[in-house]
Amino acid sequence: MTFDLLLAGGTVLTGDETTPPAGTPADVGVRDGRIAAVGAGLPRDARDVVDVTGRLVTPGLIDLHTHVGPGYWGIDPDPIAWHSGVTTWVDAGSAGAFTLDGLRRVAATATVRVPALLNISAIGLAGRTGENRDLANCDVALAIDTIQANRELIRGVKVRIDRESVGDNGVEPLRRGLAAAEACGVPVMVHIGLAPPELGEVLGLLRPGDVVTHCASGIAVPLGPDVHAAAARGVLLDLGHGSGGFAFDVLEAQLAASLRPYTISTDLHARSLHGPVFDLPTTMAKLLAAGVPLAEVVAAVTIHPARALGLPGGTLTAGAPADIAIFEVRAEEFPVADAHRQVRTSPIRLVNEATYVAGRLLPPRLPSPPAPWIPLTDAQHAALAARARHLRDLLTTPLVGVDGLAEQFPRNQQRSS
Repeated sequence: MTFDLLLAGGTVLTGDETTPPAGTPADVGVRDGRIAAVGAGLPRDARDVVDVTGRLVTPGLIDLHTHVGPGYWGIDPDPIAWHSGVTTWVDAGSAGAFTLDGLRRVAATATVRVPALLNISAIGLAGRTGENRDLANCDVALAIDTIQANRELIRGVKVRIDRESVGDNGVEPLRRGLAAAEACGVPVMVHIGLAPPELGEVLGLLRPGDVVTHCASGIAVPLGPDVHAAAARGVLLDLGHGSGGFAFDVLEAQLAASLRPYTISTDLHARSLHGPVFDLPTTMAKLLAAGVPLAEVVAAVTIHPARALGLPGGTLTAGAPADIAIFEVRAEEFPVADAHRQVRTSPIRLVNEATYVAGRLLPPRLPSPPAPWIPLTDAQHAALAARARHLRDLLTTPLVGVDGLAEQFPRNQQRSS
């Protein structure tokens, strides 16, 4: 048999120059959990042939900024992955050196891939904020030892730099994060927010390949010469939507000034999952609403994050992991809101129809209810209750009627003598 799985006739879009031209109908063949071939007219000699004609086929999406580790912010990735197409969830600093074992357990049991950015604060994000106020927690030697001992899991260092996180410590936690990253040859992702420290002081410390998340924040408002200088020397801009990290007017000003996000991430966590973020396809629609072309948006959630952290996947080239997402592209107006309730309209909506990790179709999973400390509006509470009722109705109704059944053990079989 030539393939284990053949996805036939879909419109392939990858952002990777080595695969078929953008929007080209093609087949994708999978063998032993990896991409075996991509092209038109592949042999139908496969254990499982799936007709995806008229559907968009992309590499499995890579979300560069999520929180799936234990703690205040963490969520379970699997119930979201199967209906969103996200196959790699980069945990961005939920765990520090003291709490990494909890994240390792999450990564070991998830059906998706969970690489991590180690929080420079050894306590990680056990609470809402304040992890960098005690510099004793920002132990460079401990961070280096932790990264070196967990190379297969840790891909970089995360530092949150804003007034609440650092207290009176200014950019010193960032300096320590950079020192640990430099010693280990990995990038730093820095969260920006409410000053002090001032944005220019933060950006001025970053190296080529480091990442600024919340790059279109309405709170930090990263516009002006400091941002241009950072981008010019190779600092990567990451959207990092979150519950307060994205504003349409800031993004639109950046696009007008030729500043473009290199990666599009959700900062999906317990406080953003039920809105304003929801999932990565919805976040992608917000970039489409701002006028960013679909091919650029797809690159920013596949090949670009893979390159930023040296991750497997993000491409459909032969030999790559068979992480694949299949979407219906609905040509309909799709209103979307930023973290400050500014609304724009995307010209299309991407609706995930199937998600594969290493060639295996992810099964449906029900999400857990939100933790009791998560603030939700009355409308969000009502919507969650309505969703639970709909699910109960669906699952308590018999799957099929009598016409959909077969007599598995007929009564009138002739007895053998």
